[in-house]
Amino acid sequence: MRFFFHSGYVAPLPAGHRFPMSKYETTRDALAAAGVCFDRPEPVARDLLLTVHAQPYVDAVLAASVDSAIERRIGFAVTPAVALRASLSVGGTLAAARAALAEGFAANVAGGSHHAMPDGGAGFCVFNDLAVTTAVLLREGSARRILIVDLDVHQGDGTAVCLAGMAGAFTLSLHAERNFPVRKASGWRDIALPDAMEDSAYLDILAAELDRAFLAARPDLVLVQAGVDAHANDQLGRLSLSDSGLLARDRMVRSACIAAGVPMAATLGGGYDADVAALGARHARSLLTLAGQPIEPAFFGFTATNRGLDAASDGIMREADQG
Repeated sequence: MRFFFHSGYVAPLPAGHRFPMSKYETTRDALAAAGVCFDRPEPVARDLLLTVHAQPYVDAVLAASVDSAIERRIGFAVTPAVALRASLSVGGTLAAARAALAEGFAANVAGGSHHAMPDGGAGFCVFNDLAVTTAVLLREGSARRILIVDLDVHQGDGTAVCLAGMAGAFTLSLHAERNFPVRKASGWRDIALPDAMEDSAYLDILAAELDRAFLAARPDLVLVQAGVDAHANDQLGRLSLSDSGLLARDRMVRSACIAAGVPMAATLGGGYDADVAALGARHARSLLTLAGQPIEPAFFGFTATNRGLDAASDGIMREADQG
């Protein structure tokens, strides 16, 4: 299995910016500590970006000359480093999807930029790597039906808009109802969740939705937006999943793909925490779980007296493994 990372995934932002750009480095470090080696993606070609994005917007980003109003919606200026990062992120997700089709699983240690719209970015997202990858693979015939499972706490509005009406593209988004974006898009399947939902209720809903989605979409490939901002400690989330709940979530998605015999490519997605090292470990745990790699309890930061695996959460994880 292959993990894609590029040092260009980290672009300088102003001091104190709320987007934790260094999380890509701490995620890489946590994965490397678990024995992962990395492939280096290339920036995506301009013509592939045009499969879902408008030409004036694509050219403005590549020239680092994006209108200030769009930059405000994105949340930071599109500098040359940010433009390169956006192209690399799409390249990484496309490379991971191709690798997954060949080998069963791959991951991009970035991506999941699901708020980017056809004619502009939003919510820290510049180009929509999930939509571009889906459109490119469908157009070239590498896959006939692609299911995007978006588990970020925020709705994948941009992905839904970019892929609206595209034959073979299916989007499933589980997100907090009262979180960003205020105006939700209409995707193939959107599940709005109430504030503070915890593990058991979330996992019951996810299990039912995965069953329904795989039956209806009959995908050749699954793309997972594996955001960890549904975690109870996330600064921009409104759900209350525990470490064990996230682990069970990701095991459930992996089990569904295995049961259906469908390859999976994972992207990093959202996650916001002042402790960027802890955030990187959380992202790394998610990708490793989706990959089916065993994770030592110490990797979770569990202590001898509180390993986070009480009877209830341990049962949840056993159910996910069996699912």
